[in-house]
Amino acid sequence: MRRPARRGETGAVLGHLGVNVPGLHKASAYYGPLMPLLGYEPFMTTEDAIAFMPAGGKRGAYLFLYEATEEGTYTRERTGLQHLAFIVPSRESVLDVHAHVTRAGSTVLHAPQEWPQYPPPYFATFWLDPFGIMLEAVCHHDCD
Repeated sequence: MRRPARRGETGAVLGHLGVNVPGLHKASAYYGPLMPLLGYEPFMTTEDAIAFMPAGGKRGAYLFLYEATEEGTYTRERTGLQHLAFIVPSRESVLDVHAHVTRAGSTVLHAPQEWPQYPPPYFATFWLDPFGIMLEAVCHHDCD
């Protein structure tokens, strides 16, 4: 039996996610203009981290990007982070994100499309950020 949320609990399961990147300045330049398209706004900036929170007081996980302190290459094929998926409110939002990342020179892995192998409706695009991290914008609605 599921326990009801207590006062002060948000009902959110994941509070935040921290991802190390090899260049915080480059991450800031890339993610700064991207995150509003994904429903996020700036939360904080320090010497060794930038963070984004769900925009407009919405509940959801915060994303922290940290300056990596050890050298090494990233691949989504190894143990660790495979990709980050951001739920957006409309199919048009998926198309807007795709247009933005294409203009930004990102490697697009999958243009916006239906994914019938996932529980419908599932309309998404996938791309790589400057560090090779796979990102996804997905809409779970049939229409805008």
